Amino acid sequence: MPSHVIDFELFGGQFATPEMRALFDERAMIQRWLDVEAALAAGQAELGIIPAAAADAIARGARVERLDLDAVKRDLAATAHPIVPIVRALERACGEHGRWVHWGATTQDIMDTGMVLQLRDAHVILRRDLVAMVRTLSDLAALHRDTVMPGRTHGQQALPITFGFKVAVWIGELLRQIARLDQTAPRLLVGELAGAVGTLAGFGPGGEELQRRVMARLGLGVPVIAWHASRDVVTEWVGLLALIGGTLGRIANEVIELSRSEVMELEEPFTHGKVGSSTMPHKRNPAHAERVVAIGRLLRGLAGAALETMVTTHERDMSAGRAEWALVPEACCLAAAAEHWTLHIARGLRVNPERMRDNLDRLGGLVLSEPVMLRLGATLGRNAAHDVVYEAAMAAWEGKGSFRDLLLADSRVASTISAAELDRLLDPAAYTGLAGAFVDRVLGDARRLSG
Repeated sequence: MPSHVIDFELFGGQFATPEMRALFDERAMIQRWLDVEAALAAGQAELGIIPAAAADAIARGARVERLDLDAVKRDLAATAHPIVPIVRALERACGEHGRWVHWGATTQDIMDTGMVLQLRDAHVILRRDLVAMVRTLSDLAALHRDTVMPGRTHGQQALPITFGFKVAVWIGELLRQIARLDQTAPRLLVGELAGAVGTLAGFGPGGEELQRRVMARLGLGVPVIAWHASRDVVTEWVGLLALIGGTLGRIANEVIELSRSEVMELEEPFTHGKVGSSTMPHKRNPAHAERVVAIGRLLRGLAGAALETMVTTHERDMSAGRAEWALVPEACCLAAAAEHWTLHIARGLRVNPERMRDNLDRLGGLVLSEPVMLRLGATLGRNAAHDVVYEAAMAAWEGKGSFRDLLLADSRVASTISAAELDRLLDPAAYTGLAGAFVDRVLGDARRLSG
């Protein structure tokens, strides 16, 4: 029975997608190891290191369904070694040619390269879904390019922005994460075939050519030097997934904050039948967004664990590999789930422009204190104007009158700004700066995104 929530039959979909889970299924992992063994044998046959007939037999036998996995399990208990039982099972599946299986390779060659094959597919999935998210959010930003809403700092209303501008900021961050994925790929998608201590000694003088042929067959890059003990790129990958989880968590957290009953500017997708509480029937909780925030926290924890794997001993140290064996699949599954649920939120996000405007108006023009101050400052000087507007604003906060009336009651204001001009200065839609232009700029970058 599965004991990790990712593999739960009922709840696993909360923390992984079926597609990503399948990539890191135990049989899928073993199959990747067998793919490496088959590619190794094929390359060795081309160079005359092993007989061509042996390579053909190994290719036929290197299918997980052809292995006796019960025997592998028994052998694993006896050997306490992950690859030896697989090699023995493959040897049996290849009959008389089995003696050539795993010729000159070391365990970590097979496991590391198999993991990279899995990560290549994971990279495709994660990038694809981020691109889809950018496309979806781009439509949202374009639609709400000029939808005015409160901009907030320190949890309080600050100045007007547009909702399209807020979404464009999210898109800009997602574009940077996609760029990081693209930049990481050439470092990440590099196989490992180096032998016991990384010198290729077991492969003879043709070791480098064998390495090139094997990696070409697998569609992976060739390592400049062995990376058995160098786990920086795997750590970089997990760290990148944590970064992506941070971006998605920030978007989801914004949805949570703006769906508060007192705010009600956004709401994650809702269909009749979705339940917010077992005891309070009125609740419409942001459950999907909360899940994304939680996953982001888990990913940041895994990034810390990945950093620990960088400190290894000598030329090979499987204490790092064994940790990665658990944390890398988990990180990929969690990242895929975070992307899935954030994309779900983005595709069905409910936007309430009327509530955005109502919330802007709740402060009676106080969010437009800056343009009033700057206009007044042209006559009084910036600091003096700040003091005048500050006094009116604080009085308005304390219920001593409306911000507009308090300003006009001050002779220093009334002698400089007419009532009509003040009304224009207190119009939120007239003070969104270059929000629209920035939306257009980000959408241009999004349109140029490949994939």
